[in-house]
Amino acid sequence: MKNPVTPTKVEKVMREDDFIVSKTDLKGRITYGNRIFIEFSGYEERELVGAQHNIIRHPDMPRAVFKLLWDSIQNKRECNAYVKNLAKDGSFYWVFANVTPSFDRDGHVIGYFSVRRKPRASGVKTAGDLYRAMLEAEQQAGARDAIAASTKILTDLLAEKGMSYDELVLAI
Repeated sequence: MKNPVTPTKVEKVMREDDFIVSKTDLKGRITYGNRIFIEFSGYEERELVGAQHNIIRHPDMPRAVFKLLWDSIQNKRECNAYVKNLAKDGSFYWVFANVTPSFDRDGHVIGYFSVRRKPRASGVKTAGDLYRAMLEAEQQAGARDAIAASTKILTDLLAEKGMSYDELVLAI
């Protein structure tokens, strides 16, 4: 199902002391969202709980970034990323996200936990420029090859800089 929200150019900026927190099950359905998540997303708690976390996915975000994120957390590793989110009213907000798997006592992944904070302006600019190039590659490649084309843009940049994705994200 397509998100019926039409993006606008209105930006919401997180405050320095804001932390957006959410939890999901293994399929990415929201099981918890704190009051700051509710505030910035513009959704009521009842609209968020049980919904796919991609309810807030902004169309400016390349699919390859989410593949990287899912590959990391499904392999029991945390992932950091700059993410542009879409609020219910069409506005957007950038976050610096840390997503980690949640484990039970036996070490099995039972869900995912994400904490987002206000991103650095320099990181938003760098990520925004990179994501525009990645998104353009996805659109030119077509649906079948979109993620591979976008991933190539990212891996070429990482090779050029001699950095891992995490090193890049933490440096910008």
